[in-house]
Amino acid sequence: MIQLTKLNGKVFSLNALYIEVIESFPDTTITLTNGHKYVVKEPEQEVIDKMTLFYRNINVLSVSKGSEVLEHE
Repeated sequence: MIQLTKLNGKVFSLNALYIEVIESFPDTTITLTNGHKYVVKEPEQEVIDKMTLFYRNINVLSVSKGSEVLEHE
């Protein structure tokens, strides 16, 4: 789970495994795989950073000794 902030200031947790699309309109809008949308205060890159940390914490993205990490372009 990642913690995000709604535009009204309310903090909530979101399961990052269900995030399908992140867009800036300019507000950051997150679309889940089920079609639900959330508009949050955090910038798009911050959401991506939180997702990456979450994925690493649950070993979806892991770094082994001697392995290379591919960066998102």
